[in-house]
Amino acid sequence: MRNREFGRLGWRVGEIGCGMWGLAGWTGNDDAATTAALDRAVELGCDFLDTAWAYGDGRSERILGALLKRHPGKRLYAATKIPPKNRQWPSRRGAALDDCFPPEYIREYTEKSLENLGVDTIDLQQFHVWEDAWADDDRWRRVVDDLKREGLVRAFGVSVNRWEPSNVLRTLKTGAIDAVQVIYNVFDQSPEDELFPLCRELNVAVIARVPFDEGTLTGTLTKQSRWPDGDWRNTYFVPENLSKSVDRAEALRPVVPAGMTMPELALRFILQEPTVATIIPGMRTVAHVEANVAASDGRPLAAELMSELRKHRWDRTPTSWSQ
Repeated sequence: MRNREFGRLGWRVGEIGCGMWGLAGWTGNDDAATTAALDRAVELGCDFLDTAWAYGDGRSERILGALLKRHPGKRLYAATKIPPKNRQWPSRRGAALDDCFPPEYIREYTEKSLENLGVDTIDLQQFHVWEDAWADDDRWRRVVDDLKREGLVRAFGVSVNRWEPSNVLRTLKTGAIDAVQVIYNVFDQSPEDELFPLCRELNVAVIARVPFDEGTLTGTLTKQSRWPDGDWRNTYFVPENLSKSVDRAEALRPVVPAGMTMPELALRFILQEPTVATIIPGMRTVAHVEANVAASDGRPLAAELMSELRKHRWDRTPTSWSQ
């Protein structure tokens, strides 16, 4: 596993991390498989693990807490997120800070996460949604400073709403945010336009999430794909989105080099971007872990292939189903 600098914090983290939503928020999980996958990830150098209170109402955090206890000799970076108080993903234009993150609520959920993780200090606490209109509200900045000063949190970040990479620029300029988590993949290339240049200027760490476009870039979806009742993917891959997503994946398939899978290509595309500190794919099996970590070998994609991948940029705007 190759390592990268995590912004201005001085951390060196594996460039392939682990996103833990699928371990508690999706169907089809197996506790034994989850434990084996996470232990194998740590063994292979995966040391940045991203969860959230909303992933199973704390269950994913507790899974991470158990992992930390199983590997006391490893320096593992635990990142989590505060859910919006109104439970709306994404946040809506015009929403007030008090609707989502009133100051006392930020502290309340930080304390909940500390308990679930079983740690004294959270490495990276993040806002799970965000509106840039809140940038100049001193109240959230004061509580962030307090939590850092008290040693309860080492760093604070923002998880940017889907397909809104510019909805955090003013906030980053406050200097109060150490990391930004954003959707970035072969289709979603728009963070390169404004967000990444500002992150480089301010030395803010970038966490690339949804590297496989919620499964589209695994190349395994079909227009008949369905999931069990209660699985979030049923509400995201509505017919309109599923059909277009499968068409996009099929258009990409001829570009995948011989001997390479589409998921590997997807990860290698992101690794080509030096602004990214780490990628957080979901990894629910040992096979997923080993395949994803194998992409971290320093071998770049050919310039001709990168030029071809640029043509697959897919600019999208938020909709009623794109939570």
